[in-house]
Amino acid sequence: MKTTCILMGMPITVEVLGSDDETLVESVFAFFRQVDERFSTYKETSEISAINAGRLRPEDASPEMRAIFAMAEQTRRETDGYFNIWRDGRYDPAGIVKGWAIAAAAGILRRAGCAHFYVDAGGDIEAAGHNDEGEPWRVGIRNPFDIRQIVKVLAISGCGVATSGTYIRGQHVYDPHAPGRPIKEIVSLTVVGPNIYEADRFATAAFAMGRRGILFIERLAGFEGYMIDAGGQATLTTGFGRYVLS
Repeated sequence: MKTTCILMGMPITVEVLGSDDETLVESVFAFFRQVDERFSTYKETSEISAINAGRLRPEDASPEMRAIFAMAEQTRRETDGYFNIWRDGRYDPAGIVKGWAIAAAAGILRRAGCAHFYVDAGGDIEAAGHNDEGEPWRVGIRNPFDIRQIVKVLAISGCGVATSGTYIRGQHVYDPHAPGRPIKEIVSLTVVGPNIYEADRFATAAFAMGRRGILFIERLAGFEGYMIDAGGQATLTTGFGRYVLS
């Protein structure tokens, strides 16, 4: 069973093998809708918008919001400040919410007994078990200079894959140590991690580091990365090749 919906401003796809329980998949999409209603900075009625407008103090926010703020602060400390949800006088937790939401959605499926599935939100993926051919799930890394092309195909299971880049959304990641400085020397950085939450938060931070980001991923135990710079040159961590099919 495979279903795609447009939510949170992006396509979200859920595929589950061995189940035709449409109510289960709908519960996953309902969860994503709740996430969007709470965390979208584009909706005036969202909780994060209320915080940014001064109508709600962060310490009085929902448990989910306080948890995201705590995870963001932990990531800021772990990345020497390269991950930071505070910019231009506002909070924008998008860099951590998407990965957290995908991981939580995968948790819904696991608790329902699903062993073989993937959840893809805007190209960031959590995969478990195998595909309908009994093999690891296939994930493509797009060519940032021509998104119709795939430059690498990965085989993954029991892990998450996240890509941070500027080739679709434009400049939206900045160096927090040099306010206002966009990242121009690299265009794409893909991270494979133990789950999508971990892969996503560190992909965002590593991209903000520019060329040094791939070195940060290299030193991070349990993670691998693939970076493409503005000149089209690819750099990968030493263990990334074990995921590559082509």
